[in-house]
Amino acid sequence: MLGSSVILCPGQGAQGFGMGAAWHSGSQEAARVFASADSTIDLKHLGGTLSEICFRGSPEIVNRTDVSQPALYTCAIASLRAMQATGLIGVIHSCAGLSLGEYTALHIAGAFSFEDGLRLVALRGRFMQEAAESSEGGMVALIGADDAQAQKVCDLAAQGEVLVCANFNAPGQIVLSGSSSACLRAVDAAGQAGCRATRLQVAGAFHSPLMQSAADRMATALESVAFAPLSMDVWGNVTASLHPRNDPTALKKLLVQQIVSPVRWSQSMAALSASLAGSSQRPSFHEMAPGSVLKGLMRRIDKSCEVTSHDKPDKPDESPSPA
Repeated sequence: MLGSSVILCPGQGAQGFGMGAAWHSGSQEAARVFASADSTIDLKHLGGTLSEICFRGSPEIVNRTDVSQPALYTCAIASLRAMQATGLIGVIHSCAGLSLGEYTALHIAGAFSFEDGLRLVALRGRFMQEAAESSEGGMVALIGADDAQAQKVCDLAAQGEVLVCANFNAPGQIVLSGSSSACLRAVDAAGQAGCRATRLQVAGAFHSPLMQSAADRMATALESVAFAPLSMDVWGNVTASLHPRNDPTALKKLLVQQIVSPVRWSQSMAALSASLAGSSQRPSFHEMAPGSVLKGLMRRIDKSCEVTSHDKPDKPDESPSPA
């Protein structure tokens, strides 16, 4: 008999060539999800349907923020539906998603339909892409930094420009976000703070004040969709705590805030793990397609939480955690 499961949903950075293709060819349920996505949003101006871009799209297209966000959402739900249909996933105990993946988790919890969620993440991706193109921003990954060191780098390098902690991915993995010139200074300032830094190849300064225009537009988009009460626990990015189950207004405000606020994934997953302490039947952890980024992060956050990644059918990923 299957026990309960915690479902983890990937965010930007997990995308790659051929994402979801094996699930599509191996499962009718997954194929239905992709078909629904193709009929819900139009990406033909970028070279094909969402399915075609996922399976055969060039890296330049797949990595676009306005493409990768709906693609990741669709791939994750396709893999989940396929596993549910074959009994590989039983009762879902709770779920969480990294940045964009938070929308995937909320759909799983019943907040909105697959189609409404897809339209929302497609708009979110477009708004963030356009905000990135209208500002000179970037991101810097700090390796081996704690929270105090990361803040010291921001203080040293900002010099009156935007530079903030944007992603607390795992202990020793913090990402800064802000203006391009401040990001360049941060690479040099990292040494003074006792850590290492590297520039990331991203479209813009995500999860920073430079995304405010995207947040404002997303607030309007969210108002057009009715949210249902959540049917299970969903762990949030902004607060690193449980989302309110019966307060759609508060939930929408958090989703808007998330675009310009730090993603506290490390703290959220630590809180989730702590909430399970002493459970007689601890749920299993499953990372939806694509990739195995969240599995690697969890190894750094809490080694007691063994995560199975489902990048492809019947081939759980066993790749090592990121450096």
